This record gives sequence, C-alpha cells and structure tokens, in this order.
Amino acid sequence: MKTPTHHQAGRRRSRWVTVVAASTVLAMLLVACGADDDADEPDTEEAAEPEDEPDEAVEDEVDEAEEDDEPAEVVEITWISPRGSLEVMDDYNLWVPIEMGYFEELGLDVELIAGPQEATAPSRFVAEGQADVGYPSPGVLTSSIDAGMPVVSIFGMMAGQTFNFAVPTDSDITSPEDLEGKEISVADAGWQVIIDPMLIEIGIDPDSVEYVEAGAQWGQAVSLGQVDAGLGWEGLRAQWEAQGLEVDWLVGQDWSEHPSNVYNIHAEELDDPERVDVWERFIKGMVMGFEFARANPQAAAQLTYRQFPDLSASMEPQLALDSLIELGSLYGLSDKQGDGWGYHYEDGWSDYLSIIHDLGQTEELLDPGQVYTNDLLTAGNDIDLDRVRADAEAFELDEDFAGTTVRTDLEL
Repeated sequence: MKTPTHHQAGRRRSRWVTVVAASTVLAMLLVACGADDDADEPDTEEAAEPEDEPDEAVEDEVDEAEEDDEPAEVVEITWISPRGSLEVMDDYNLWVPIEMGYFEELGLDVELIAGPQEATAPSRFVAEGQADVGYPSPGVLTSSIDAGMPVVSIFGMMAGQTFNFAVPTDSDITSPEDLEGKEISVADAGWQVIIDPMLIEIGIDPDSVEYVEAGAQWGQAVSLGQVDAGLGWEGLRAQWEAQGLEVDWLVGQDWSEHPSNVYNIHAEELDDPERVDVWERFIKGMVMGFEFARANPQAAAQLTYRQFPDLSASMEPQLALDSLIELGSLYGLSDKQGDGWGYHYEDGWSDYLSIIHDLGQTEELLDPGQVYTNDLLTAGNDIDLDRVRADAEAFELDEDFAGTTVRTDLEL
C-alpha cells in the first residue's frame, strides 16, 4: 500500500504545469514458502543424503531474510523543480533510479513535478505540504527559513558555485568585476537573491546593477544584446548552445566559493525516525543514480533524454550528454573530495550566510545548523557500488547514444 507523508494526509496534492509519472509502484511482498516437511513421504535415495537438506533450508532462510529486509510499504515522494520545467538533463540523478528500479527497490514511488517558474516555489511548496522535497538555490532556501518557513537542506547537490553569467558574444565584459553598473536579465525577480551575494563576493555593490525581468526569454535577451548579461548555470550552457543562443560565459566556479542548490524537506521530518529512514533511502537511490552515471554517462543521458520526446527538437543526443556532464561535474565535487555525495561545507556556508545577512536578505544571521544537516549522508551513501557499476556497464545504448562521445575535459 502507499503511505502519504504526514504533510499530505487529509488534502489533495496541488499540481503545476507538467506532472510526470515516476516509477511503477512496488507490489506487496510475497509470503515466503517454507520447506515441505511431509513425514509421510516414502524413503528415496535422496533421503539418504541429509547434507542436501540443510543447504536448501539455509537458502530458504536467506530468501526470507532478504524479503524481511525489504520495505513493507511504498512511500510516495513528490519532488519539485526550481525551473518550471522538467525537460532538461539536470535531474538525471532522479530519472536513473526511477528507470532502473532503484527507488522501487527502496520502497519509494518518486514523482517529479515541474512547478511554477517562481523562485520560492521549491521551498514554499515543501513548507506548505504541496511537495515533499524541493531543489532551491541557497538564496531561496535561506530567505525562506528567515521568513519562518520550516524547511532544511538534507543534501547539498553542489559543493561549489553552479551559477554563471552569460554575456553577448561582442561584449566588452571579460570578467565578473565588469558587471558593475550593468543590466542583468533574469526569468524571475526572485533571482535577485541568487545574484546579489555573487556580486558582493567580487566587490560589486548590487545597487549598481539593474535587473531586467524577461521571463522565459531571459536568455534570448542576452543573445540579442538587449541586456548586458544574464544569469545562467552549469548544464544550461550546453542547452542554450543547442537552442542556438550564442553567448560567452563568466563561469562561477572560476571566481566564487559559495554553495549552490540543495534538496530541502520539511524540517519537522527530521524529528520523525520513520521519515528520516525514508529520506535516507531517497538519498541512497540518488547516490545509485549518480554512481550509475559516473560509470556510464551515455546510459544516464539516454535514460534522461528519452523521458521527453520533444527534447530531440531542441537538443541532439551529443549536446544532451555534454549538458549532463557539465552539471554532473559539480554534483560529484564533495564525493571526489572524500566526503561522499551531498556534503555541506561549513566554511562556504558560513561566509555565504554572513554576506546575505549584511545584504539584508535575512534579518537573522542564520547559523549553518539552521540551514542544513549532514546527518543523513552516511546511511544515504551506503550503497552496493559494485552492483550499480555492473548495471551501468551492462546497459545497452541505443544507436543515437552509442554514437556520442564522452567529453574528457570534465569529470563526473
């Protein structure tokens, strides 16, 4: 049976834009069958070989123990995007465990929803119980917490800066410091909480720039030279190239030490051992997805790309793979540093929290412990790595993705 979260009980789920069905629901566990011990069976030659019977009994006990270890219920998890769209390569860490059945094995039915293209949605929907887990930027997460929303990060998707600035190809802007006094396009006014700390970090007064809210056309505004710059992020670079948007990039990793997007849940869930177990399983499924992609990026790209038939109209398989690797190289930073997937680093967060407090983005100087926890990561990173790698290596690529090339300038 499916168990709704305690925030979902007694109300219907709201849906925005596109809802994509996730993995197939787990069947109820089968009752294990015991060995046949009928005393009336006639003696046979096999009966003279008692050494075989204990082996079969042990196998039955192992099978029953394995079944006992499996989750008895399927728990629904609703994840909300920060982009107002799902048709991107960014979320391969979720599509892979959905399609490979990893979430299903862990007793989870994970559903992805696009949500509105509104900056605070990934935290607000979670706080209001309209979604279970969201993917906010640090600015959205912290301003939400400061406003009293009961949310907390359980998984740092990127230990480094994922956000970049795009500029027209004929621009005289060659460094982030050149952005002072310029016009910067955004899709939503709420993106200001993302950009202002980045400007402070490089010594620019945010009041010196003008934000131009251009909706979904904010990238075109940059490409056409209608503004001086626009906010972007890793993964989007390849997507814009696929769409024919010609821009140059000021890559945030080169000059910023601040953290990036996280997965936040309702803070009260950390006080419920059953829900903590659910989120540890969720993280475990994601880590399996990350490691699958690391072992076979083309397979992960294919599984994600094939979710969206219309994506082929705007992005060829090679660019889809490039986009996945571009963003995935950031996803794996904390693991490559030996701290496992999803680790939050106190130094980067403390500096960031101080800057946004000075900016007035938060009235309270938030403590890192109010914003995130690393407590679920030990269990979440405990996976059968050999099994996942074997799955990835055995995956059969289709003709399109078999013809792609894995870029070597970035490492997942």
